[in-house]
Formats: sequence, C-alpha cells, structure tokens
Amino acid sequence: MRVRVARAAWAWGWGAGGRRGASSFPVPPPAAVDVAELLREATTAEEGPWAAAARRVPGRYSVLLFPGQGSQVVGMGRGLLGYPRVRELYAAARSVLGYDLLELSLHGPQEDLDRTEHCQPAVFVASLAAVEKLHHLQPAVIENCVAAAGFSVGEFAALVFAGAMEFSEGLYAVKIRAEAMQEASEAVPSGMLSVLGTPQSKFTFACLEAQEHCKSLGIENPVCEVSNYLFPDCRVISGHLEALQFLRQNSSKYHFRRTKLLPVSGGFHTRLMEPALEPLAQVLKAIDIKKPLVSVHSNVNGNRYMHPKHIRKLLVQQVVSPVKWEQTMHTIYERKKGTDFPKTFEVGPGQQLGTILKNCNLQAWKSYSHVDVLQAGQDPSLDPEESPQ
Repeated sequence: MRVRVARAAWAWGWGAGGRRGASSFPVPPPAAVDVAELLREATTAEEGPWAAAARRVPGRYSVLLFPGQGSQVVGMGRGLLGYPRVRELYAAARSVLGYDLLELSLHGPQEDLDRTEHCQPAVFVASLAAVEKLHHLQPAVIENCVAAAGFSVGEFAALVFAGAMEFSEGLYAVKIRAEAMQEASEAVPSGMLSVLGTPQSKFTFACLEAQEHCKSLGIENPVCEVSNYLFPDCRVISGHLEALQFLRQNSSKYHFRRTKLLPVSGGFHTRLMEPALEPLAQVLKAIDIKKPLVSVHSNVNGNRYMHPKHIRKLLVQQVVSPVKWEQTMHTIYERKKGTDFPKTFEVGPGQQLGTILKNCNLQAWKSYSHVDVLQAGQDPSLDPEESPQ
C-alpha cells in the first residue's frame, strides 16, 4: 500500500467512470468523471511501496482534520469557488440533497444554516471543497497524508476523503443522519454547553446534580452528561436545557471558568439521539464501504478504523457516544521524543480544531495551518505563529 494512493481516494468515486460498483444514489454531473479518471491514472502511474514512504522524513507527512457541526457560518465556501471542481461538488450536492446548498452556505440566513438538517451537509461539503483547494495549491499535502480525523459529522468527510465511501453516498448518509438528529432534537428541548474548567472541576458530579435538579422539576429520565472531550479541563456537556441552565447558574460551585451554549439544536452524542440510530444504520447498510486508504480515527475510541464493519458499527454508535477528540489527538500525535510532527491542516469552516490541538499538543500545533473557506487566499501553509486562533 502506498501513501500516494490518497490521490486515488481524492477522486471520491465521482460518476460512472470512477464508481466502484452499482449504486442507487444520485451522482455528480458527467464533467466530474474525467477529473476522477485523471487523478486515478496519475496515481496508478506512480511507483513506490509503502515501506519506502515510511522512510521519508516525518515532518513531510500530513494530517487532515475535518470540523463538525457548530463551525458553520454564512459565507463559507466563498473562498473556494475559484478552484477547480468546487462548483461541480456543490452541483453534485444539490442533486443529492434536493436543495441549493451553495446558496444557503453563501447567503444564509444563519438561522436556517444552523438547523441540524442543513448545517451537517453544509460543513461536510465545505470541508471536502477545502480539500480541493488544498489539493490545487499543495498537491504534495494530499499525496503525503497519513492520517485523518473528523469531529462528529466531520468523520464522514474524513472517510470520504480516505476513499472509504463515495462522495454522493457519504453525503446521502449525512443527510439522513442530520434529518434524524433534527427530528430527535425537536422531541426534547435540549442542547450542548461548552465548559472550560480547571483541574478541580467536577464534571461528573456537576452532571449528576443537574440531573437531580431536572427531576425536581418533574422531568423523567433527565439527561446531562459529557458529550465531547476537547482538551484537558475542557468538555462539552449535553442534555436537557434545564440541566444546562442549572450548570451555568452554578458554574462557580463546580470550578467552571467559562460556559457557553453552542449553536446547535439538540443534546447530541447522548441517548437523546437514540431515535436517529435506526435510520442511519439502515442507510449505512446500503452503502459500499471500503477500508480507508489512509488512517481514519474513530470518535468513539480514538482508534484507527481497521475494517468496513467497524465503520458501520461505530458511525452509528458515535451518535449516542461522547466524542473523544482529546484522546484521538493523543493517538495521532504520540511519537518518540525528538521525532518531527507531521504538518496538520484543518480543512473546513472555523479554526476550532486548531485551537483544541494547541491545547492538547503545543508542539504538534506549531505545524498547523487552516485552509480558509471564506476567502480565496494564495497559500494555506501559513506560519502557525502568525495564523489567527
């Protein structure tokens, strides 16, 4: 296996010429087929075994990080439209989704974009379009990619990039996931609270007391639990809105330095999302999933996916499980002392994953760059010390 097969994965299986098999999902316009074939031909023409790639200087490797829901902002995608194939990508998305995602991403309104059923596909497509920009400006970054990870819905984009599923099928799965999660979130008033704590913070105890508060209000089976592990002493807590309001009002008691409600519509990554499990499981059964061509790390446990069965199982489990992002960062960037860190690129709206990386591993963050989706720019390889955080 070769690192450069990432270029083959980047073809996304667009159109009949690049498809792995029959599919009933909508496909991109025919113009995209030639692009896929060109990339595949370029890849198969290259020689060099995986073992040779392993002897390269580690600092030349790259890691791609794909953001999740909450990073969406009106205008995202504007900085990508001048790059080859991006408009075709959004045209393909329109055929899958049944509405004009590019128009919504560029012009909003923000409240419509923030709806779960819209923002998950929007972040997914914008992130893969950002990879297209990166591939155009720095093709070596794609060729030398050795690992990818995506935050929540970003994991689907990471898997599409890595060749585990085709673009249209991955987007369709995101569509079903987003609609099911939107419906589940409307059933119970719930949300997500970002909490910056201290070493003395008692997250579990705080959640238990918030649950007891909800019970005192007559709420049956209240939910309040850690749903995202971001970096040391920083968590996201999901659950009933009454529980989150209780935590904000009593933040000093639990040694919380700062709390902020996230722009999402539900208590994601908790059992409140159980109604969304079956629809997602069914659509994943219908998708041809392959082993990723580069390492993709699961949100559920931080480990690499090893088999398509694991992908199907854990993508469903992820919906009701906490995102172990801090653990994932440790897994990706763990290395012997003195070994160079790979170059890291955050592809998609926002720079939240870069901020998290900085707090998880400062040395790894020094090789971090963000691929802007709002402005075209000239080159994503910014000096990390100068890039805004």
